[in-house]
Amino acid sequence: MIRIDDLALKDERLVHRPLVGAMARVQGHMTDFKECARAYYFEVVLSPHQCPGCGGRLRMTGLSQCSCACGRAFDPTLEFQRSPCCGAKLVRQTYHYACSRCHEVVPSHFLFDERVFDKEYFREMMQEHRRRARQEREEIKRFLTESRSGTLLLTEEPHLELLDGFVQDLDAFIQIHQDIPDDSGFEAKSTFSMDRYRSHILSCLPTEGVRFSDIAQVDEDIRRDKAWRFITLVFMQNDRVVDLVQEGDNIWVQRLQNEAHA
Repeated sequence: MIRIDDLALKDERLVHRPLVGAMARVQGHMTDFKECARAYYFEVVLSPHQCPGCGGRLRMTGLSQCSCACGRAFDPTLEFQRSPCCGAKLVRQTYHYACSRCHEVVPSHFLFDERVFDKEYFREMMQEHRRRARQEREEIKRFLTESRSGTLLLTEEPHLELLDGFVQDLDAFIQIHQDIPDDSGFEAKSTFSMDRYRSHILSCLPTEGVRFSDIAQVDEDIRRDKAWRFITLVFMQNDRVVDLVQEGDNIWVQRLQNEAHA
């Protein structure tokens, strides 16, 4: 978020505006008041406690850290605060404190508006994650290495005859189609010949045109013949031989005058 005073310093034109200048001064006063409130809050919450080493007075010197004149520095939440659920010491998690017994989240009394962040805990978790990921990669690599087949060294030209029964099985596999009896009832389907349909359509296409449904059937299968006639007409239209016009559920097929040139 952009602060008012930072914005005023970046744009000199805002400095000469009374409203912006007043807002910057108010924000400065609020910042100073907040710092005074934070200092007073920490002075109050630390007043009942003394340095465990020398019994001296404590003061906050950082995030979740207090120190004494003797040089001792520690986390006051871990040192002085107990969990309200079990009365046990607290432990530091990534972003909060928790009870060391039931792991219930416990707000710290020694934080003003900050959010605790345990760098050591986060560093340990990241190291553990990298260690597990590295171990998984090594396991996968080891598994792939063990499952790999051995090296095939060819000292001489391979001969298929040396493989017992391989040539016979290969011949039997290739000639398997010969085992199909003649009376299997297999019937080859008609193949599509566009030239055949093209010649047929042109032979029954009058000068004034004809409807698609009136073109005589060529193949015995009605649906298949209808599809092949339509495919042929589409290609003939693309070649500028005929022109197709939709008329309701039917198609009007008109021979083009420049058919010979096409």
